[in-house]
Amino acid sequence: MTSEQLAWKIRRHGVEMTHISRGSHIAAILSVADIVAVLYNGVMNVDPEKPKMENRDRFILSKGHAGAAVYAALAETGFFDIEELKTHYADGSRLSGHVSHKGVPGVEFSTGSLGHGLPVAAGMAYAAKMDNKTHKIFVVCGDGECDEGSMWEAALMANHFELDNLILTIDYNKMQSLDFCENTLKLHSLADKWKAFGWNVIDIDGHNHDELKAAYNQAKEHKGSPTVVIANTTKGKGISFMENDILWHYRTPQGEEYDAAVAELEAQRV
Repeated sequence: MTSEQLAWKIRRHGVEMTHISRGSHIAAILSVADIVAVLYNGVMNVDPEKPKMENRDRFILSKGHAGAAVYAALAETGFFDIEELKTHYADGSRLSGHVSHKGVPGVEFSTGSLGHGLPVAAGMAYAAKMDNKTHKIFVVCGDGECDEGSMWEAALMANHFELDNLILTIDYNKMQSLDFCENTLKLHSLADKWKAFGWNVIDIDGHNHDELKAAYNQAKEHKGSPTVVIANTTKGKGISFMENDILWHYRTPQGEEYDAAVAELEAQRV
């Protein structure tokens, strides 16, 4: 399976999972699908047969509300049965709405309270350095999370300890929860901010798989400082009427909108 095929499957599963469960955040799932697909398609050292192997790379989805994207990637790469995706958000399901590590192979850390993923990832990277381990820590955050002070505390700490085993991706879709980032709290220039904090900055198209792969290859080889990949994305990517529409942060695809979403994705099948 190519990364493009995996990204399509993540989007298709995401629509189905939120439709069945009436659980939200489909636009965030669509936004991050390409990033997650590339990471799970050869960038990260993970093994579904040995999900707890000591030298595995660690992945944290800090924007936990897009957890369905990670569940879909894990199922499609063999961590658990694809049929289980249908239980997403259901009572008693281990596939909670915000991503959870409880009983789910391949998930390192439960998230949902924004701004927590990068601090935890930085701690994991520091611990790995202290233990002379060679694995990488990958973390994906939303741009809205950059409003959080905990993000910048972690950024300072990661630079200070030269955590070049830490690779952050920001899903920079320019939207958060109820409005555009610009109207909530201005982030520009985001790249300059991270450079000022001493990070290696790579600014790319977050839907271009070649650019994503090149960025992660560079990040894995970079020495002396942590790396942030600023992945410029479109919220709701892949379904035209969801793209850049703030309603779809919480809305679920039902009725004619579900049929239209499925039809658009089927037309894009890789």
